[in-house]
Amino acid sequence: MAEIQTPTPRDAFELLLAGNQRFVSGTPEHPNQDAARRAETAPSQQPFAVLFGCSDSRLAAEIIFDRGLGDLFVVRTAGHVAGTEVLGSIEFGVGVLNAPLVVVLGHDSCGAVAAARSALEDGKTPGGFVRDVVERVTPSVLAARADGRDTADEILAEHIENTVDLLLDRSRLLAERVAAGRLGVVGLSYRLADGSARLVASRGLDAAVPTAS
Repeated sequence: MAEIQTPTPRDAFELLLAGNQRFVSGTPEHPNQDAARRAETAPSQQPFAVLFGCSDSRLAAEIIFDRGLGDLFVVRTAGHVAGTEVLGSIEFGVGVLNAPLVVVLGHDSCGAVAAARSALEDGKTPGGFVRDVVERVTPSVLAARADGRDTADEILAEHIENTVDLLLDRSRLLAERVAAGRLGVVGLSYRLADGSARLVASRGLDAAVPTAS
């Protein structure tokens, strides 16, 4: 498979989607996973995308997008909630490693989203630092409900889009690169059962978000 040496945001997005399509169809190529690639990337890395996703064990980025060593700069937290460490990590991937694409990856049956919905309904929140995760997801649940959307999929899409906007609101580096046409920031919703990743938010990339069915 031919690789693009200096991918644009659109090139990077298409590489990612092509890998996901191979994964869904059961025809993965497992690119960049051999000894030659290991040796090639040992001195330095040039990932074509920063992937900020949920920590869920069923969401292994290099597997579901059929990629390999040095392809993706991955940052993960439960519920893809973003604090300063996450923002710094993403800015490193974009500002230092020059990745042209940032992906926010959420998924159905997300425990953090379910916990936030439950906390609003019964007033009970988890203890410890899990509480902080739930509280950071709660604004997305409230925003979706205020807009008349209360299904799990609708709330998930809202949370993914809110995370995309949060990254651009809080990071001047990301916002400036998007404005300059050097960076795309997208939100994808992953379905655990069939392995597909659907676009739900797009900034700085000419990609149409499908209407929810």
